[in-house]
Amino acid sequence: MRAARLISLLLLLQAREVMTAAELARELEVSERTVYRDVLALSAAGVPVYADRGRAGGYRLLGGYRTRLTGMTRDEAEALFLAGLPGPAGDMGLTDAVAAAQLKVLAALPPSLRDAPVRAGQRFHLDVPGWYHHQNAPPPWLTELAGAVWRDRIVTLRYRRGEHEVTRRVCPCGLVLKSGTWYLVGRVGEDFRTYRVDRVIAVEQHEEGFDREPDFDLAAHWQRQAASFLRKMLRAEVTLRVSPVGLRGLRHVVDAPFGYDEAVAAATGPDEQGWLTLRLPVESVEVAYSQLLGLGPEAEVLDPPELRALLAEAARRTTALYAADRRPPTGEESRSAGDGQR
Repeated sequence: MRAARLISLLLLLQAREVMTAAELARELEVSERTVYRDVLALSAAGVPVYADRGRAGGYRLLGGYRTRLTGMTRDEAEALFLAGLPGPAGDMGLTDAVAAAQLKVLAALPPSLRDAPVRAGQRFHLDVPGWYHHQNAPPPWLTELAGAVWRDRIVTLRYRRGEHEVTRRVCPCGLVLKSGTWYLVGRVGEDFRTYRVDRVIAVEQHEEGFDREPDFDLAAHWQRQAASFLRKMLRAEVTLRVSPVGLRGLRHVVDAPFGYDEAVAAATGPDEQGWLTLRLPVESVEVAYSQLLGLGPEAEVLDPPELRALLAEAARRTTALYAADRRPPTGEESRSAGDGQR
């Protein structure tokens, strides 16, 4: 365990250049006293690590020192090659860069780990688009936007908003691939905004750069924005009873998983039939109708009355369809009808 920790400490200093004992302790999940002992152990082993004092001080390696010792395990090597799964990198024009990086990593691996890319490719494949969605060509301006994101270059976007075209000057902070659709997260003034890349009509990349916020976390920002977007969509609420079978089906028809989870957590029951009563956030009565119709007799809407009336009418029409004998006659029935006519 200590050998692995010493390697991690050394690699952290290589990657971050300077780190305080407190920062190293947090990264390694040990005490600062342990960090002090580990630094002394590295020094005793001949690693040129030293401490700078003062406000900007911390531990650092002597300029230019690098180690080839990675301590990479088989799991780590195979996970690294998963990062180069084809698709998203190719969409952004990085196919050659990913292939070159993989070749360099492969050359640096010991012989016992050089089957890592084959093992990863045999076992995992990333299919980004959802079911029933065709794999379309990447948006035409994706590569240009990816270049601006890498270089922190300001861009002027022209994109479609409904039936209109809008122009914006944007600091492109990141790209997100969600369910087969690419989104650009950019800063306009002091606000962060999100743009669908397939709605971009033109991109002008400027020589002027922008300063990226050092604490900006793209993944965390996207999660917050996605949750906020879904909550804003859910402007109505329905109260319904669901059977155990209906409850399992309900998870698959609602738009927002967190809406389902919160509704189930606050549900009352079960009653003597085993049904739960819950209040579910929905986008609208019309959308709720299309979603809950598929649950059939496994769910009963209690409120609002207009949704209950819509589902009751659908049930009456369905009953009428099946009450009438609309079956095509069988072969035997056809022959009997012919005999009767003769």
